[in-house]
Amino acid sequence: MFKRMREDIATIFENDPAARSTLEVVLTYSGLHAIWSHRIAHALYKRKFYFIARSVSQISRFFTGIEIHPGAKIGRRFFIDHGMGVVIGETCEIGNNVTLYQGVTLGGTGKEKGKRHPTLEDNVLVATGAKVLGSITIGENSKIGAGSVVLKPVPPNATVVGIPGKVVIQDGVRVNHEQKLDHQNIPDPVEDRCQQMEQKINDLYKELVNSKKER
Repeated sequence: MFKRMREDIATIFENDPAARSTLEVVLTYSGLHAIWSHRIAHALYKRKFYFIARSVSQISRFFTGIEIHPGAKIGRRFFIDHGMGVVIGETCEIGNNVTLYQGVTLGGTGKEKGKRHPTLEDNVLVATGAKVLGSITIGENSKIGAGSVVLKPVPPNATVVGIPGKVVIQDGVRVNHEQKLDHQNIPDPVEDRCQQMEQKINDLYKELVNSKKER
């Protein structure tokens, strides 16, 4: 247990340049508190102490602003940066070395039973405010851009942005864009499509003007 706790603290130092001391991390990082509380809740949940498990998760939510259902399965070196507003559903499965930023939702799309929440494979990053919904898989080493809404599976080694989310980079090759993933400067497939349509309209207008001149 203590080895895992030390690993959690080390993960924060690796991912957050603002972390200055172990005491500061242990006492003030809500993401860390939420992860530790979830481990307790999840252990109770697996032993079918559902009410107590849910109570622990809700108490953690009250103090941290992060809601993790006790049924969610979370791997090692999980990092929640800031964390306020993060929601992780009951049937979520999260691999190792996954990072979530504030406002992320890993949720369902309705009242369906069974596996209804996302699976995030190893080394996935989900940026601020992104929503990943439904029983879909986000492939390893993939990135979800800030504010994106992802409703379809994402292949490994991909970057997804937009509403709905679209793959813009896969296996290091830019699919439709020439911009790198940046939380404040991400590719916008909707804007690009609008620009393409505007260009076509301009071309049609020029053809119309030329045809009138020829008459």
